[in-house]
Amino acid sequence: MHLTPEQLEQFDRDGYLFFPGLFTPEETRGLNAAVPELYSRREAYNIREKDSDAVRTNFAAHMYSDPFARLARHPRMIKPVEELFGEEVYMHQFKINGKMAFEGDVWQWHQDYGTWMNDDMMPTERAMNVAIFLDDVNPYNGPLMFIPGSHKKGVIDAKHDLTTTSYPLWTIDNDLIKQLVERAGDKDGGIVSPTGPAGSMILFHSCLIHASASNLSPWNRVSVYLSLCAVSNHIRRHKRPEFITHRDFTPIECLPDDCLTKNYPVDTPWKQGMPASALQTSLEEISVSV
Repeated sequence: MHLTPEQLEQFDRDGYLFFPGLFTPEETRGLNAAVPELYSRREAYNIREKDSDAVRTNFAAHMYSDPFARLARHPRMIKPVEELFGEEVYMHQFKINGKMAFEGDVWQWHQDYGTWMNDDMMPTERAMNVAIFLDDVNPYNGPLMFIPGSHKKGVIDAKHDLTTTSYPLWTIDNDLIKQLVERAGDKDGGIVSPTGPAGSMILFHSCLIHASASNLSPWNRVSVYLSLCAVSNHIRRHKRPEFITHRDFTPIECLPDDCLTKNYPVDTPWKQGMPASALQTSLEEISVSV
């Protein structure tokens, strides 16, 4: 999958690209079927909502689930990012975010790179998210909201919100959000919210400001996020456990394009259990040759 000149121009201008229905129902079926069992596990890698038992985020499923290990190597998700960066990428984070019906809580306004810089000492913003919808996403079940062009602002000072939700986040001041929305078009496009069928994909810049509201609808909104980082831009600190931020900076090797419908062999090193090392953290700066 290659990006067209028009797509490259749009990404530079808006900070994101949306591909409705890029993956077929057959391709997403196995992924969807695997989610309930993963969410049922009482493991550290399942972060639950603050006031309910619903899973907010499942981390690192590609390390112990065959279907998601294949998705983590899918060329439709990996190749566009390599094209934009001009180099190979590694998996910084792998998340299955569960914005569950009636229970899915908010994600405050933030930049992903703000967290990656402050917590992980990632040197620059040469990393980005690629998201795939596992459920249909509509205006009512907590879709992502973007401020188009806000990535042009660069890295923004943020505060560490430890109280709003169950997951700490480096969030952006409401006054600045208001200014950026007005600059992007206010009520005429200052906030956009891509919606579409399961299998749709979004690629977005690590400095693009985004958020999502709570899900008060009767429909789940589960999405998978590959956070891909240029190999030369690997993190320099292990403040967070390995199941949240990975420490293997080996470039991803893609599987064939039909890997979601054929059982290609994949390595799932945590399939028999997460190692104790995946919970260890350190504030020491690291130096890794890649």
